[in-house]
Amino acid sequence: MDVLEARSRFKELQRKGGPVDPSELDTIWTVLATVRPEDILGEWQGGEFRTGHPLDGTLAEAGWYGKTFAAVQDAKPLICRDAAGGLYSNRELGKGEASLWTVEFRGEATATMIYDGRPVLDHFKRVDDTTLMGIMNAKGVPAEGPFFYFFLERVPEAPREGPPRDARAGEGS
Repeated sequence: MDVLEARSRFKELQRKGGPVDPSELDTIWTVLATVRPEDILGEWQGGEFRTGHPLDGTLAEAGWYGKTFAAVQDAKPLICRDAAGGLYSNRELGKGEASLWTVEFRGEATATMIYDGRPVLDHFKRVDDTTLMGIMNAKGVPAEGPFFYFFLERVPEAPREGPPRDARAGEGS
């Protein structure tokens, strides 16, 4: 499988929403490019792959929206929606927040989010310019898993309202 096939299959599985074989996700993972923590800063909306993992559906029940990486040392792993639809960082569920590091996983160094209050690591690889694949790993999980597989889609930055004031000063005069 080359990277174009991996991206295509990833998108199919993402749309499918039903059960996914973890070995197929592992095959895709091996082809994808690693990322640096600095390259993934920003806001991300997330979703999960249903693989039969014990955590399947747990994040949806908590109202999980995604993750925010404000800075390498300021990562918010559990951005959730409240009853009114507003977004907040669920520090209680995550037992704090997190930070981004470069960590070796499966023989490759890639951006990894390390939770402050849980022995949990989320490893990331690039699917394309706006999509990341994630594998949640935790202390005590054997090298072969089971792992929790998820994805993140970059939230577009809000457009600015017109050009900066200085740029308009010389127009039409």
